[in-house]
Amino acid sequence: MNREKFSHSGSRSDVLRWIIYAFAVLALNFPVIVTLITSFKSGKEISVNPGFWISDPTLANYAQILQVTDRLNIFAYLFNSLAASLIGTVLAMLVTFPAAYAIARGEYGRKVLMPLIVNLRAVPLIIFAIPLYMMFQFAGLLDTQLGLGLILTIVNLPLSLIVFVNAIADVPFEIDEAAKLDGLSNWGIMKQVILPVCRPALATVFIFGFITAWNEFLFGLMLTSNRAVPMTVGASFFFAASGGGIQWGAASAVMIVGALPPMLIGIIMYRQISGSMTAGAVKG
Repeated sequence: MNREKFSHSGSRSDVLRWIIYAFAVLALNFPVIVTLITSFKSGKEISVNPGFWISDPTLANYAQILQVTDRLNIFAYLFNSLAASLIGTVLAMLVTFPAAYAIARGEYGRKVLMPLIVNLRAVPLIIFAIPLYMMFQFAGLLDTQLGLGLILTIVNLPLSLIVFVNAIADVPFEIDEAAKLDGLSNWGIMKQVILPVCRPALATVFIFGFITAWNEFLFGLMLTSNRAVPMTVGASFFFAASGGGIQWGAASAVMIVGALPPMLIGIIMYRQISGSMTAGAVKG
């Protein structure tokens, strides 16, 4: 009898738990769901049926945004975002990993360098607008993928440094000592010993850095105008592409397409992210 009561109570708690999970998923993804549904509606249906149901689904909005014209080129925007995001992510990783090793193992810069870099996240980016524009104009980096990638590198520095310092600090120092007995230099230890151990942290920094760089709007708007326009800025061009007010269907479609790359990367590499987040949480 007790077992039956326990079984029934357990099944009810499972059902309640799944209901809560479903509600949380719906609430957190509500904007994405609405945008996705709207992208499959025609302009006429959107005006009379703004709800969740689609009476006559259509791919016309996607066909519209995929058409290349002199003014609109979604493929160029996607490529510019991909190139700039990869530059901003990989370069930040290359710069911060050696710095993180020096901070975690040698305490170099922990009191000055690390706080300065981390505090970049607390400073409003708009403060850098005028000096950056003037420097980029002088250096010929305006409206270039490289110029945008360099700025995104600076944006990604704080997160990269924090994650790498914590990951390297979790690696036992005895590993370094054993490697030194084998004749490895500090550079060899960092490259051949620490780097492979910190692969989950590398994956985490890459994913979050790429997503941050991909979603950057301010510097894309400020430093590009034609050749290197990123997806975040280019997407706004489709809102009134045909004139006569906002084209909600096309706007929704372009937002879905623009959100796909970071979403796919996050889904594919989810295990690496979770592994890095839980590493060092339990000390034996």
